[in-house]
Amino acid sequence: MEKESSLIIGALLEELTELRHFLHAHPEVSGHEKRTAAALVDFIGSLSGAEIVSRVGGYGFMVVFDSGIPGPFLAFRADMDALNIQETVDRPYRSVYRGVSHTCGHDGHSAILAGVARWMDDHPLKKGKVALVFQPSEENGKGAQLMLQDKKMREFSPDFCYALHNLPGYPLHRVVVRKDVFTAYVKSLLVFLQGKTSHAAEPEHGVNPAATMALLLYAAGKFTRNRPADPDFTVVTPVYARLGEKAYGVSAGYGEVHYTLRTWTEERMDETTRMFLHLVQKQAEEEGLTAETEWKYTFFPTLNHPDAVEHIARAARSAGLTVTEPAEPFKWGEDFGMFTRRFKGAMFGLGSGVNTPALHNPDFDFPDALLTTGIRIFTELLKNHGLI
Repeated sequence: MEKESSLIIGALLEELTELRHFLHAHPEVSGHEKRTAAALVDFIGSLSGAEIVSRVGGYGFMVVFDSGIPGPFLAFRADMDALNIQETVDRPYRSVYRGVSHTCGHDGHSAILAGVARWMDDHPLKKGKVALVFQPSEENGKGAQLMLQDKKMREFSPDFCYALHNLPGYPLHRVVVRKDVFTAYVKSLLVFLQGKTSHAAEPEHGVNPAATMALLLYAAGKFTRNRPADPDFTVVTPVYARLGEKAYGVSAGYGEVHYTLRTWTEERMDETTRMFLHLVQKQAEEEGLTAETEWKYTFFPTLNHPDAVEHIARAARSAGLTVTEPAEPFKWGEDFGMFTRRFKGAMFGLGSGVNTPALHNPDFDFPDALLTTGIRIFTELLKNHGLI
């Protein structure tokens, strides 16, 4: 059985590589994954033992294998969207779209799950049910919620849900997983300050938000506790600021500052946002400004259930892979947190090389060598849960 499974996965590699390269060359950003979803469905093809559920939460879709026999219900999830980043490395399969690229590896993640679908068609379930979830709009933190609130997922209640993400900085094929928090809680805050313009020669006749903006930019550092080992880990990062217009005879009457806030826990996030919003309103009032705030993107922390982590570790060892448990969670956000907020599950990392470009770098490219590795772990998870 093991040898047969490995041969089937190996035979898929050439096709999977072609699929991954096609997806890489035709990236689509959040909410626009129409061609991506179509290419994946076409690759998966007509499966004898599965149902494809299309247009779930936008361009998301599911491939559902149901044995009809009572047993565990597992869900495997992959993301599909790309980024607004100009790719800088010249490859035969480089992005055909200017300013859009797969520089986070979602082309590889979705190709892996498509490979799992093909593998499962040759390995009928003994019992239970499996849903392969192809998620849109991960990068903006909206896709998981859109899918989960779709009526087509009304009966979606897996016993365990799993997802992977490639991880630069770790040896190729290394499995990286930890219990509890795996990725941070991340929110994006927009602050708008309205004052009153005046002639630049007479700023005393207006209300310029410059001083308040400067204080709020400085305050980000005061709120930050960038010590990952600390349970109160907090990072407040200014990402954008604008003051007035390029009108040199006008003292600005409008300003805005954008931030991302990161913590390990929802409790710490609630405390940080409460204090920061209080500071915004207090400073605005003192300077005679009107302050408005808006929350743009939210990524709930990915919380790895200990039972799911143990299943992943066992699957990795069965596949002959090395497992590393990082001491602290990862600081980036991941929309899979919406799944682990509702269901038992876990995300694991797959090392994509020690000396490789970081995620979201313009020269990043998903290593094709990970395609079969990812499939192998998912198939071993099926065996661990007794479905195959």
